[in-house]
Amino acid sequence: MRSRISKTGNRFGARYIGTVVMPVLVMALCLTIFAFSALRSAAQQADRVAADKQAQEVGVAVNGALDELAQSQSGVAIWDPAVSELRKPKPDWNWFDNNVGTWLNFVYAHDADFVLQADDGPVYGMVNGQRVSPTAFFRIASAARPLVDAARGRSTRPPNPHERLPGFPANPGSTARTSPSAIHATDFATIAGRPAVISVMRMIPDTPKVKPMPGKEPLLVSIRYLGSRFAGGLAKTQFLSGARAVRQLTPTPGAQAFPLDSSRGERVGYIVWQADQPGRAVWRAMAPSAGLAVGGLLAALVALMIGVAKLLRRDARSLEQLEAAHLELKAREAQAHHLAYHDTLTGLPNRAFFGSVVDQMVAASHGQDPWAVLLVDLDRFKQVNDTLGHLGGDMLIQQVAQRLKSLCSSADIVARIGGDEFAILLAARGSRDEIASIADAMIAALRQPFEILGTHVFIGASIGIACYPSRGGDRSELMRMADIAMYRAKAEGRDDFRFFTEDMDESVKFRREIEQDLREAITHKRDLHVHYQPQMDASGATVIGFEALLRWDHPERGPLSPQVFVPVAEDTGLIRELGLWVLKEACGVARAWPTLSIAVNLSPVQFRMRDFVEEVTAIVRQSGASPAQIELEVTESVLLDDDEVVRSALRDLRGAGFRIALDDFGTGYSSLSYLNKFEVDKIKIDRSFTSRIGETADAAAIIYAVVRLGHAMGLSVTAEGVETAEQKAFLEIAGCNELQGFLFSPAVTPEALDDFMRTHRRAAA
Repeated sequence: MRSRISKTGNRFGARYIGTVVMPVLVMALCLTIFAFSALRSAAQQADRVAADKQAQEVGVAVNGALDELAQSQSGVAIWDPAVSELRKPKPDWNWFDNNVGTWLNFVYAHDADFVLQADDGPVYGMVNGQRVSPTAFFRIASAARPLVDAARGRSTRPPNPHERLPGFPANPGSTARTSPSAIHATDFATIAGRPAVISVMRMIPDTPKVKPMPGKEPLLVSIRYLGSRFAGGLAKTQFLSGARAVRQLTPTPGAQAFPLDSSRGERVGYIVWQADQPGRAVWRAMAPSAGLAVGGLLAALVALMIGVAKLLRRDARSLEQLEAAHLELKAREAQAHHLAYHDTLTGLPNRAFFGSVVDQMVAASHGQDPWAVLLVDLDRFKQVNDTLGHLGGDMLIQQVAQRLKSLCSSADIVARIGGDEFAILLAARGSRDEIASIADAMIAALRQPFEILGTHVFIGASIGIACYPSRGGDRSELMRMADIAMYRAKAEGRDDFRFFTEDMDESVKFRREIEQDLREAITHKRDLHVHYQPQMDASGATVIGFEALLRWDHPERGPLSPQVFVPVAEDTGLIRELGLWVLKEACGVARAWPTLSIAVNLSPVQFRMRDFVEEVTAIVRQSGASPAQIELEVTESVLLDDDEVVRSALRDLRGAGFRIALDDFGTGYSSLSYLNKFEVDKIKIDRSFTSRIGETADAAAIIYAVVRLGHAMGLSVTAEGVETAEQKAFLEIAGCNELQGFLFSPAVTPEALDDFMRTHRRAAA
C-alpha cells in the first residue's frame, strides 16, 4: 500500500512537472528572451536616433557659423564711413581699428580681418584683436584666393546657400542673413593646417550719399577658426561631450564626426565629439534590474510549487515587511512635520514656523528689552539666476542663509519665507542701536563676493526693521511694518537698512488714495486723456506717425505723471482696463489718419493676463483700424522674463500684423540674445543718450553702435527726446530712421492734430 502511494505520488509528480512546471518554465524563458531582445533593440535604436540628432544639430551650428560670419561683416562692409575712409589718400587706420577691426574681433569673435583694394592688394590687417602688417594676408592668400575670385565675379562656380555672388540669381535654398545688396563669398577653408570659416565681402556704401564704384570695391576678408572656442561653444549649447575640431580623423571608440566640406569639394577637417548613447545607458541601467526581475519571477514560481512550508515562511516575511513599513511610515511622518515648518533648500524655518514663533513672542512680551523683526530681500538676485541658472541661484541662497545665521545668536530665528526673501527674529536686545549694528553687519556680509560655480558673484540686500514694542500690534502688523521699511530701503538706493517710521505709512496711504481715485477715473472715464506726439522721418520734414501718451488731470492734485499712477495700476490689476482704453482711443485716431502709424505703450504686466493677445486683436479689428498701422511698444523688462508666455504673446501679435518696438533701448539689459529670442521690428534709443549728444563722447559712440546694430539685424531705429537742431543733425548723420521730441512738437490732444498737420505742411511747403 505504501509502495502504491509512493508510485502514485511519483506519477503525479512526473505528470505535474510535465503538464505544469515545464510549460511555465518554457513560457517564462521565451518571455525573458523576448523582453531582453526588445530592450536591446530599443536601446540601439535610441542610440541611432541620438547620433542622428546630434549630427543634425552640429550641421545647423556649423552652417550657422558661415551665415553669422557674413552677417557680422555686413555691419561694416556696407557702411558709408568705412567706404569713405578707404577712399582717402591716407586712411586713418586708428579709426579703422576702432570701428572695424577691433569691433569685429571684440563683438563677433573674428580671428582675422584683412582689407584688399581694387587690385586685390592688402592694405589693412587685424589678427586676434591686434593690427598687423597687411602683408600678413599673404600667409592665407592661397586659401582666400578662390573666394576673392568668386566675390569679384571671376569664378564660374554657382553660389552655395551661404553666399551672394555676382552674376547669379538668388539661391532658392539660401540661408544667408545678409541684405540683398551684399556681395560675398563664404565657405570653409584650411588655413595653416587649421579648419576655418572664411568670408570675402565687397565694401559698398549703404546710402546714396556715397557714390558706388562698381568693379573697384575694396574687399573685407574675415576669418574665424573652428578651434577650441567654437568647439567649446558646441559643447555648451549642444551638450556635445568632448567636442573638438580636427584636421585629420583618428578612429576613436564611441566618437562621432561631422565632416567639414567646402563648396569646392575640399574636406577641411571634422568636428568630433563623444557620441551620446542614451540607449546604452538605459541598457546598462535596466539590464541588471531586468535580470533581477526575471530571477525574482522564477524564484516566485519555484516558491509557489514548494508547498505550505514556503507559504508560512512568506507570511513571516510579510509580517517583517509590515513592521518595516510601519517604521518607515513613522519616519515619513516626522519628515513631513519637519518639511511643513522648514525650507527644503536651506534647512531654515519657513514662513509658517516663523509666524508661530513671532506670535509666541508677542504673547509673552511684557515690556522687556526691544526685539525686532527683520525682512531681508536680496538685490540683483534675478541677474544671478539669468546668468548662472537656477543651480547658481540655489547655491547663492544657501550661502546667504549661512552668512545670516553666522551673525545671529542661538536665541534668534533666521527663516526663508520666499524665493530670495528672508525673515529674522532678533530676540531681546539692549537697545535699538544694537539692532542697527546687527543689520549693518548683515548688509556688509552680503556685500562681500560669493563663490558660485567657479565665479565671483556680487549682490547686496535691502533690510526693513520693525521693533516691538515701539508701536505694538500683532505679528501681521510687525510684518507689514518691516515690509514697508524694506521697500523704503529699496526705493532709496538698495544695499542698506531702514527702521519703520510713521511717515512711511503716509507713502502707503498715498498709494491707496491714488488707487482709489484711479479706479474712480477709469470707471467714469473722466480726467484721463490720451495725447499724441508726432514721429518724424530722419530729415524731420515728414510726419510718419504719432505715439499715444496717457495723461491724468487729477481733480485735486493736478496733472500726475504716468510714473506715479501706472505702477499703482500695475500692482492692482487696473492696468488691463486702462491699457485697453488707451488702445481704443488710439484706434480712433488711427482711423482718422489711415496713412500714419500709431504707437501704443504696453505694460509688462499686460503680457501676463489671460487672453491678452485676443483682446488687443479684437479691439483693433472692431474699431476698423488695421493691425499693420498699430505699433506696440514694450520695455526691456518684458524680455527679461524670458519665458514662453511672453515669447508666445509677442509671436502671436506679430503674426496678427502688429509691429513691435523695443522702447528705452540701452537703459536696461539689452543684448543680442534678447533681440534674437524675441523678434522685434524697431528699437528706440532712450532720451538719456540723445540729451548727452555734444556733451559726452560715449553718448555719440553708443548711438552709432545702436544704429549699426539695429541696421545689421534689419531693424528700424528711432531716437527719442530730440530737442535741438544740433541733436537732429547728428542723429540724421548717424543713420537714425525716425526722430521724436519737443523740437518738432510736444504731445497734443486729438482735436489739435488737424491744426498741427496743417501748420506742419505749410512749414514744409
